[in-house]
Amino acid sequence: MPSSIRILTAVPICDGHDSAINTINLEFIRHGIEVVYLGFHRYVGDIARAAIQEDVAAIGISSYNGGHIEFFADVVRHLKKKGADDIAVFGGGGGTITHDDAREMKRKGVDQIFFAGTSLTEMADYVRRQYVKTRRRRANSKPDLALARKLSEIEDTFANSSRKRSTSSSPARTAQRSTPNKKSCKVIGFTGPGGAGKTTLIDELVLRFLQRQAKARVAILSHDPSVIGEGALLGDRATMINSQDDRVFMRSMATRGQAGGLSPATESCLALLARSGFDYVIIETVGTGQEALPFRNKLVDQTVLVMNPDYGARLQLQKIVMLDVADIVVVNKTDLERAKAALSEIQQRLTQNKRKQQIVATVAKRHRDPGVDELFELITR
Repeated sequence: MPSSIRILTAVPICDGHDSAINTINLEFIRHGIEVVYLGFHRYVGDIARAAIQEDVAAIGISSYNGGHIEFFADVVRHLKKKGADDIAVFGGGGGTITHDDAREMKRKGVDQIFFAGTSLTEMADYVRRQYVKTRRRRANSKPDLALARKLSEIEDTFANSSRKRSTSSSPARTAQRSTPNKKSCKVIGFTGPGGAGKTTLIDELVLRFLQRQAKARVAILSHDPSVIGEGALLGDRATMINSQDDRVFMRSMATRGQAGGLSPATESCLALLARSGFDYVIIETVGTGQEALPFRNKLVDQTVLVMNPDYGARLQLQKIVMLDVADIVVVNKTDLERAKAALSEIQQRLTQNKRKQQIVATVAKRHRDPGVDELFELITR
């Protein structure tokens, strides 16, 4: 049985009403549910792709703009076409979805519709009760489905071992030690404090991979914080625009109580991704502090530390240990007032290390930013 309930939530295309789904997401998290939030204005294909890659038990859709009967049904059809009809679809839309609409939607394969007046606790209890069941095996799974399920099995093994307090002898770790890592891809680790813009930067780099390397396939392993046995908001997909592509496989992971920015299962999941036919695997840590050194045991080929100019006094730079080991230091948000001084101070800090390190200035939110172009060249060189 899965160690936690994992669902995906999203808002359809042409619908920018995200306040309701954000409130519901928080309630689900309080009830111990891991929520992958895809964001609003999302196409059917994006929702189905994300649900498959994240190996969720169900998709929750919040729809306030009408067109819900066909949109929900199209998600169900898309999942079935992809061989993932075991992923349930539920949702609601306040007063926009009538009881007659709901009956029609259920005939089209929608699992449940919540109406106005349903309490948040009722919704959370339904999800916990309905979607905790054991996943059935899929026959002749397509590549993304099969890979997603294997990643879930690794996470579940570590979670079960954690509950037994015997992670050091868990099957996942034993497999990791005994299986040669036939890696044929480049693994790049991104870390840095929260709010530095890591996710936006990665999304812009993915755009360049897709545009400049016609056959390249990219995997992204993204982390968000959580504690053991509790829920988590896995929200990096919500800011990923360019990465909504069939050549990109993205998986969101909760840290599940481990400090340092990664999950207990990260190393084993990375080993699987590295031998699964991708050209690049990108790991993004949780927002980290001054003492963090997340990429141990030669997890990555190249380490990128992303900072913003507002790190405080120059003395703070002496305390950031990642500045000693990062291959590339990106100062993002260099459109801010303090950027010029920050670049100078960080450059001086790097000269103390007496090793070759690159520093790049970016504004990741800016389309066609030359700094992101420079970073792309450094990564793919």
